[in-house]
Amino acid sequence: MTAPAAPAWSTDRWFNTAAPLTLDALRGRVVMLHAFQMLCPGCVSHGIPQAQRVARQFADAPVTVVGLHTVFEHHDVMGPEALAVFLQEYRVTFPIAVDRPGLSGDTTPQTMRAYRMRGTPTVVLIDAVGRLRQQVFGIYDDLHLGRDLGSLVAEATLNVAAVQGP
Repeated sequence: MTAPAAPAWSTDRWFNTAAPLTLDALRGRVVMLHAFQMLCPGCVSHGIPQAQRVARQFADAPVTVVGLHTVFEHHDVMGPEALAVFLQEYRVTFPIAVDRPGLSGDTTPQTMRAYRMRGTPTVVLIDAVGRLRQQVFGIYDDLHLGRDLGSLVAEATLNVAAVQGP
C-alpha cells in the first residue's frame, strides 16, 4: 500500500523565510513538519529544540524542517506578534508557518484538521515525492526520528540516482 499524499498547508503568515513554502516547491526533499504551540510545555522543552537539532544535523542533506504554529487553545495570547517575540527569544531559525484558523467557528486550525492532528507537539515526516510517511503525536524519540529521517533520505537519494541513471 502506498502512503497518501500529504495535504497542502493552509497558512496565514511565515517567519524565517523570504517567501511562503509549499510542499510542491519542496519536492525532492524530505520534510519534517513540527506542529507546535508556544505555550505547550512539551513543544518548548522537547519539540522545538529537537527540530532545531534536526535542522542543524541535516543541513547538508535533502531535508527541510518547517515549523507550524497551530493554535487550538488560548487564541488571544498566541497571535503572530507574540510568536515573533517567542521565536527571537528561543532563537528559532528554521521556517515557521502560522496555521490558518478553522472555518466557521471551528477552533481547530485548517492544517491541523487536514492532517488529523490530535494536539501538539506533532511531528510529520513527508517523503521527497510528497507522501505522508510518519506522524507522531507527543515526544518523538530522537533515535527513532533519526532512523526514520535517515531512511527517507536514503530513499530520496536512491530515487534521484535511479532517475539520473548510470
